[in-house]
Amino acid sequence: GKHHVSYREQGEGEPLLLVHGLMTTSYSWRYVMGDLAKRYRVIAPDLPGSGDSEKSSDAPYSVETLATWIGEFQRALGIRGCKTIGNSLGGLLCMRLAMDDAGAFAQLVNIHSPFFPQANYQLLHTLLKIPGIKRALAHVIRKNPLKWAHKNVHYYDESLKSLEEAHAYGDPLAAKNGTEAFIRYLSDVLTPAAFEKISSDAQRLRDTREPFPVPLLLIYARQDPLVSPKNGEKLAKLLPDAKMVWLDDSSHFAHVDTPKLIVDEVLRFLGDS
Repeated sequence: GKHHVSYREQGEGEPLLLVHGLMTTSYSWRYVMGDLAKRYRVIAPDLPGSGDSEKSSDAPYSVETLATWIGEFQRALGIRGCKTIGNSLGGLLCMRLAMDDAGAFAQLVNIHSPFFPQANYQLLHTLLKIPGIKRALAHVIRKNPLKWAHKNVHYYDESLKSLEEAHAYGDPLAAKNGTEAFIRYLSDVLTPAAFEKISSDAQRLRDTREPFPVPLLLIYARQDPLVSPKNGEKLAKLLPDAKMVWLDDSSHFAHVDTPKLIVDEVLRFLGDS
């Protein structure tokens, strides 16, 4: 439905869309946006229910719904078919949209997204079904949202965390609708069924010898406590036409840990360096 969307925009020329991950906002692109904006009109929205975008505890925050939303956002700005970078959950959503709509992107960069079922997702999915757990979790988050944000966003170099960042990610969780939207993300997006569906759809591409619908760059860190690097290993085998880049001393927020490497790899892939 109709709702207000907050997004950052910098630079001129060909559009480049940046889609952030879970627990973060468009603020997460702060270290790469300026360099990318030297060549592109860079557009970074806050996903529905995140950051300064409108929040609803009733909205269906499923992988399919959010992927469709990205396409709707593109059409609203007249940037359908643009080059795109997705990080973590944002990468997963962009992969879903690319497989559903081959014309959504000209090229896609996926920075360390989850893609396959993991035991921690199954555990979370099970726990959130226990009566009272969501209410208790909301209470814990709202009691100290800055502490929650600081504790649950992880980098290879944890010294990169700051009070400014804690406010950027924690302040949207302070209100009841922000916390409820975040918990809906946890319960609606990180489901075993969602990962099984997208991974099986990718397997069908492999089985039928079809390439991924758009040129694809996969960037994964070799160490990460949240999203297993095995996602990258399995994706590289499943989608052999994709270009694969591995990073040391980084994380699934590689655009924060290693921004220069990300900018260099992205521009090389997009054909601008």
